[in-house]
Amino acid sequence: MEEQDGLEGEGEGEGEGEGNGGILGPCLTSYVDPGTSESHRYYLARRTVMEMLRDRGYVVPNSEVELSLQDFRDIHGQNPDLERLRISTTLRSDPLKRILVIFCGPSVVKVHMIRSIAYQIVNKDTLGGLILIVQNHITAQALKAVDLFPFKAEIFQLPRMLRKDAIARYYGLEKGQVVKVSYGGENEITESHVTYRCVW
Repeated sequence: MEEQDGLEGEGEGEGEGEGNGGILGPCLTSYVDPGTSESHRYYLARRTVMEMLRDRGYVVPNSEVELSLQDFRDIHGQNPDLERLRISTTLRSDPLKRILVIFCGPSVVKVHMIRSIAYQIVNKDTLGGLILIVQNHITAQALKAVDLFPFKAEIFQLPRMLRKDAIARYYGLEKGQVVKVSYGGENEITESHVTYRCVW
């Protein structure tokens, strides 16, 4: 009986004061993300947009593309302000052509939001394109308002991939991760192209 009590005492004392490091072990705690999922999602979306713009020939500094998650959180915080996430850059081959990227947030995009975006855009005559990144859906009236813009406007909502999808399970993907999917076209009908999916 006394030996049993002694063993129980050792087990309790060993785990005390170590927090998650004692429960999960030192290897697993290095993989735990202490930040918010919202900041992680915006970080991934912004980095993907930067890569896309660079691939399309726009001026994007390498420091923006290679920004780490921790540096992103140091700059934008755990709950990023969507106004500060906006991206404005010019085309490398023609500096007079400018593009603007706006993150719309988690709410449904309605007409009043599109009108406020249109009102906030300065120098509309030099703007060559607008990219809206939406998390939720956009209403039909808002789409009509976007069509009235005097410049080309693209709306991106990353297609979703469920965590229980066979590919997501195979690669061990987690919710919030953005995955690059490449299709290799071997014939004229299915050309090769790249798309992105957000694990949901």
